[in-house]
Amino acid sequence: MAAADWAVSRKPDAMFERRLFFQVDWLTIAALVVLCAIGIAMIFSTTHGGPNSGLYIRQLYAIAIGLAALFVCLMIDYRVLADHAVGLYVLVLVLLVVVLLFGKAGGGARRWIPLPFFALQPSEFAKVVVALLLAKFFDGIRRASPSMTDLAIGGAITAVPFLLIAKEPDLGTAITLVTILVGIAFVAGLRMKLVVILLAAAVLASPLIWRYVLRDYQKSRISTFIDPELDPRGAGYQQIQARISVGSGGVWGKGFLKGTQGQLRFLPVAWNDFVFSVYAEEQGLVGVLVALALYLFVIVRSIRTARLAKDRLGAYLVMGFLSAFMFQVLYNVTMAAGLVPVRGFTLPLMSSGGSSLIATLAGFGLVLNVRMRRFTN
Repeated sequence: MAAADWAVSRKPDAMFERRLFFQVDWLTIAALVVLCAIGIAMIFSTTHGGPNSGLYIRQLYAIAIGLAALFVCLMIDYRVLADHAVGLYVLVLVLLVVVLLFGKAGGGARRWIPLPFFALQPSEFAKVVVALLLAKFFDGIRRASPSMTDLAIGGAITAVPFLLIAKEPDLGTAITLVTILVGIAFVAGLRMKLVVILLAAAVLASPLIWRYVLRDYQKSRISTFIDPELDPRGAGYQQIQARISVGSGGVWGKGFLKGTQGQLRFLPVAWNDFVFSVYAEEQGLVGVLVALALYLFVIVRSIRTARLAKDRLGAYLVMGFLSAFMFQVLYNVTMAAGLVPVRGFTLPLMSSGGSSLIATLAGFGLVLNVRMRRFTN
């Protein structure tokens, strides 16, 4: 159906209809909950007996709020949410500016807005909102494939929150916004000629990025990735310890609460960026395969949702959010094995972090929304 045809004909109901209950993808929800449960176990394992021993309690609260957000995003028609994407986008930008001006600093970055009960990290919600707005924008394009002008506009939509988040600094989260743009543009029919041009531009710009954009600690991470022994007690320390954690788990693992790297605090902040390294040590190859199978199930199920979507808007929305999710999972897992440079990428659903968990579950609420409404008018 042409974009103009369905755009005119659709009059979505905002709220949930009872008959749609039977179209909810409960298998995907179950897989998401199991991954969250694994994350709780690993957070407890890496923090019990220490100053952060209450983190798993906070994560439990975040799961409850996240599931509520999932069902809210499931109940409201995604087309109605897309119609309000600009307002949500402006709200996120305002919150990102508030972070830079008044946000809570920690670990050399300013990423959180302190609230009475928790610290809000707007950059995590920016991923969902940017996916929603970019899906709305590309859905309005009536050409067979996006032009350079279309990509420039999509790039501008992405660039504003990208720059604000990179300023915190949180380059890892900022990069995930780019994957959303690439994922939606690809599904929208991005021509290979434009892909080659963009890749060539990125290669040509890389020396400038290295010299003027990357900070010293970011350059150090790249250098020590190539050879961690250049700074085994500094920038290369996390990568070395992550490799030890994964390798020492063997086939069956050392058992819950019996890992040395996480239990003895050899791996810094193991409950966050390196939660998968601790999981691999305690549960071994078998446990790793189980977790990866769950992630793969969720990803494949979501890709099928994009294919089943009743309109382009739904397909773009699913693939935009899923692109960021897949990128984070792939990067964090390979980082946990010491195969890529250390970056601030949390493992969705498993790493500690309330905002990340809530935003991820809300995003999957939109994915499930698209699948559930595939038969509606």
